[in-house]
Amino acid sequence: MEMVSAARLRRAEQRIAELRPYARGIRMMTRRAVEAAEHVPNMPLLEDRENVNRVGIVAVTADRGLAGAFNSQIVRAASRRSQELRGDADVLMYAIGRRGVSSLRFRGFDVEGEYTGFTDRPGFANARDVAQDVVAAYADGKLDRVEIIFNHYESPIVQTVESNVLLPIHQIEDVTEHEDDHEEDEHKSALWIYEPDPEEILRRLVTDYVEISIYRAMLESTASEHGARMTAMRNASENASELIEDYTLEMNRQRQAEITQEIMEVVAGAEGLR
Repeated sequence: MEMVSAARLRRAEQRIAELRPYARGIRMMTRRAVEAAEHVPNMPLLEDRENVNRVGIVAVTADRGLAGAFNSQIVRAASRRSQELRGDADVLMYAIGRRGVSSLRFRGFDVEGEYTGFTDRPGFANARDVAQDVVAAYADGKLDRVEIIFNHYESPIVQTVESNVLLPIHQIEDVTEHEDDHEEDEHKSALWIYEPDPEEILRRLVTDYVEISIYRAMLESTASEHGARMTAMRNASENASELIEDYTLEMNRQRQAEITQEIMEVVAGAEGLR
């Protein structure tokens, strides 16, 4: 399992490395369009709700276990966020991965959306399915805010829990990126010319931004899953080797004690025959 995860991790690292610049770029474009738009288009996705009564939390986990604390730390983070919102807003859970679905239900949450069977190699179509559900819920007024919680991949040993706001779109400027924002700072001082106008661009970017953000979270989670499983299986193998050594030593001690006892009995019997 360690070798299989190592092979899959290399492919997952390549996919996330290719997507990160694009996700960062579309985030920057959306932020700039929001700042430049004089009149925000009349779109439900661009409405900033005054009262946040219902919050949707998208928890990204895996379909399989045996990956250390990979799945449990996402479930704990989602539960903790739900506790923080209790009393102020109702929480609707959207779970990606069988482990997340089963764990959240075990903890008593009503899972509004279930998305399983693709966490080993998620596709953009899977992210679009999730985005369509949360976007529709926000547009219909069923949700006033949408957040996503996932494991950000840093290395095979380190995966950190990250929480981002997907909707309302005005709050994307509060998102904390792990990547270096030096490039974005340089663009802030540049003169941007929009064609068509920022309002029309923003109208087209909103749905794309949500889909790309969810897709990026899925790829980050997939790389984190393979890294966590590879590390967990390596630790399990090392622990098993240590146990084998300990038990082998104990077995040899017991065997030596039995042999010594038998020799002593034979010597005592020989002495008794004299």
